[in-house]
Amino acid sequence: MQHRSVRDVMTQEVVTAGPDTSFKEIAGLFHRNDITAIPVVDDQRRPIGMVSEADLIRKEAVLPDPEGRAPGRWLDAHDRARAEAETAGGLMTSPAVTARAGWSIPEAARAMDRRKVKRLPVVDEAGRLVGIVSRRDLLQVFLRHDAAIREEIRHDVLGQTLWLAPADVEVRVQDGIVTLTGRLPRRSLIPIAEQLCRAVDGVVAVHQTLDWTEDDTDVPVEHPRAYRAGR
Repeated sequence: MQHRSVRDVMTQEVVTAGPDTSFKEIAGLFHRNDITAIPVVDDQRRPIGMVSEADLIRKEAVLPDPEGRAPGRWLDAHDRARAEAETAGGLMTSPAVTARAGWSIPEAARAMDRRKVKRLPVVDEAGRLVGIVSRRDLLQVFLRHDAAIREEIRHDVLGQTLWLAPADVEVRVQDGIVTLTGRLPRRSLIPIAEQLCRAVDGVVAVHQTLDWTEDDTDVPVEHPRAYRAGR
């Protein structure tokens, strides 16, 4: 089984800013490149932070109402300093949360979810920027055709990994949802087959009504009377 990695879906040509890039320059980069965030890098091209539209809009949020009817949004000292910053170094969220090109799609997704970020600068072994990956990029795996998912499950999962005959299990895939029916030689293989299918790129869910020939999950329990007799 082969899985797509961050390298396969990331954008390699990355628009960046330096710590001294001005607020207005950043707004222009967003507009000209139709993007919503950029990494801030040092002179070695190592990401040190991220600036997003949310960081720029904070400056507007703290301004009073034009008619003077309402004050700007209250911010603590740290966020107010960022709202009043004039360059990327002051505006950015830091440190930058980064990914590696060799990470799997689930690894990158877990990092985004855990750190509550929408994109990850991708760095090499020396920490230098080599790309950027967004949530939209990670969702590309769900664009796989059902036929491709079905063939991978039949050939790679059931055939090459579990060594099952094609007639043992019927595989249906619709809108990324996999349905398995048939009979396996051992009951213990059912959760293994289900888990392996879930790991296939593009699979949304796995449903199964698999039967088995041998129930190898039963653990023999010694009868208490036999135990006493043995003593």
